[in-house]
Amino acid sequence: MDRIINIFDTTLRDGEQSPGASLNPDEKLEIARQLARLNVDVIEAGFPISSQGDFDAVKEIAKRVKGPVIAGLCRANHKDIDRAWEALQYADRSRIHTFIATSDIHLKHKLKKSHDEVLNMAVDAVSYAKKYTDDVEFSAEDASRTDVDYLCRVLEAVIDAGATVLNIPDTVGYILPVEFSRLIATIREQVKGIEGVTISVHCHNDLGLASANALAAVEAGADQVECSINGIGERAGNTALEEIVMALATRADYFGLKTNINMREIYKSSRMVSDMTGIIVQPNKAIVGVNAFAHESGIHQHGVMCERSTYEIMDARDIGLNESQLVLGKHSGRHAFEKKLNEMGYALDKDDLNKAFIRFKDLADKKKEVSDRDIESIIADEVYTVPEVFTLDYMHVSAGTTTIPEAAIRIIRDGAEIIDTAIGVGSVDAVYKAIDNIVDFQHKLIDYSVKSVTGGTDALGEVMVRLGNSEGRIFTGRGSSTDIIEASAKAYIQALNKLAYASKSR
Repeated sequence: MDRIINIFDTTLRDGEQSPGASLNPDEKLEIARQLARLNVDVIEAGFPISSQGDFDAVKEIAKRVKGPVIAGLCRANHKDIDRAWEALQYADRSRIHTFIATSDIHLKHKLKKSHDEVLNMAVDAVSYAKKYTDDVEFSAEDASRTDVDYLCRVLEAVIDAGATVLNIPDTVGYILPVEFSRLIATIREQVKGIEGVTISVHCHNDLGLASANALAAVEAGADQVECSINGIGERAGNTALEEIVMALATRADYFGLKTNINMREIYKSSRMVSDMTGIIVQPNKAIVGVNAFAHESGIHQHGVMCERSTYEIMDARDIGLNESQLVLGKHSGRHAFEKKLNEMGYALDKDDLNKAFIRFKDLADKKKEVSDRDIESIIADEVYTVPEVFTLDYMHVSAGTTTIPEAAIRIIRDGAEIIDTAIGVGSVDAVYKAIDNIVDFQHKLIDYSVKSVTGGTDALGEVMVRLGNSEGRIFTGRGSSTDIIEASAKAYIQALNKLAYASKSR
């Protein structure tokens, strides 16, 4: 029987640590629900002691997301572990994930502790966590640069203390696949009691080797891979979930391994995480990039038309990528629209369905065909949002080759209409300055990007913005419309609403 590799998803913890990626508790809950549909084995929901927002998110996910094990990260001390359990206790299945660095460079410069002190702290943390739950994971931070004999001593000690999962992280993306394979093999040979626990790996992509290292470790006997959607995470990111899952599925002939992942939810998960974090997936990204199943070369096109497997080793449908057109127009009814959403995997409540349907009807009036990509953009734009403090009610922009761009904006705030105007170097600049005149808290535009959702002059344009506040936090906003100026305004307003929501939460 094929060995099952557990997929531990850390999108909501390590993934959210990506520069510019900031998720509020509602967004984290939505992503966690999608991860449950993806059927990951473990969701690392956050680092509960790091902030009140992270604690609230882990607690809500523990209460409301069923299926996967819900894990919370904590350092090797009682205070962190108590706080983690305070949030995790509501889950049907919970895991406390505690860690401490073990490499000499970390012991000397960061922890300023001896080998014996760190070993004792690791054992104490695992023993303390076992009071709360039987499922305790221990991570030896920077394991790939740790003296192997000392690493084995620590692992053996935490097994005796009750650890059920041992994580061997390549924290800085330093190790090479052949070295990582050898390290996992050494651990399996030297650590007493290793046969009774799960060996996990957590690889970073600083040298572009995260997926290769994780696969090498799996081949050497690791049973769990810690990864994130789209490979997001600290610095250059983590092992990409979609790459590991599809590599094991596509090369089952070599690995003879399986995962429990519902692969048809991969593309949708990728899209949701990109929309909510504001981190755009690069076009040539493996598996989920827009070019992953695209062919421009005439030789490649001819080969694919004759037999798809000549140049495609995977079927796009396996990851839930469906390029079919939505054959609905401005005369289509709500039931037909809801049926299409259900086919695409969306289950919306009445209010969200109404918002999405209004946007669909508006778009259907403007373009002949509405594609699945258009629908995904509408859902991301209308449904996955925070409560609105600011609502864009009216916008008028005048511009031309011989006139100075000017914008008039009307925003609803707390039921009151606020109107202002501004001029700018361009239409978007004028719109943003008019909005800034209305908003009464400090913020700064960090990034602005535009892309087309579909082809044609009537395509939906997507705008992504990132705003920074006075504390250095980053908030993303996303807007879509056939009018790029409107999309820009919507994205800016959404980011401002997130900023206002975070300020109110504090």
